[in-house]
Amino acid sequence: QVQLVESGGGLVHAGGSLKLSCAASGRTFNRYVMGWFRQAPWKEREFLERIGRNGGLTYYTDSVKVRFTISRDNAKSTVELQMNSLKPEDAAGYYCAASASLGGTAYDYWGQGTQVTVSS
Repeated sequence: QVQLVESGGGLVHAGGSLKLSCAASGRTFNRYVMGWFRQAPWKEREFLERIGRNGGLTYYTDSVKVRFTISRDNAKSTVELQMNSLKPEDAAGYYCAASASLGGTAYDYWGQGTQVTVSS
């Protein structure tokens, strides 16, 4: 089992940057594809990005492709999301998740989330 804890959220002005971090428990971190999602009030959860077990094979959704960057450090059991050029519409709860599936698209474990607020 994996426990995930996100951090790094907060309030930022539009155009600013934030780096979110997700720390995983356990010693099997590199068995999981890691993903970032977000969910704004009254909206469905939105997939953002995922990164392969060894840091390759990243995939970004179009809405954040140029502005957000996912990375991982298997030695530290962390995955990060660097967010640049933030917009008010990026405000949401941000969640990391771990997938043990072969394709890395079915997520087994979720963090509690960290809130991002973007002022205009």
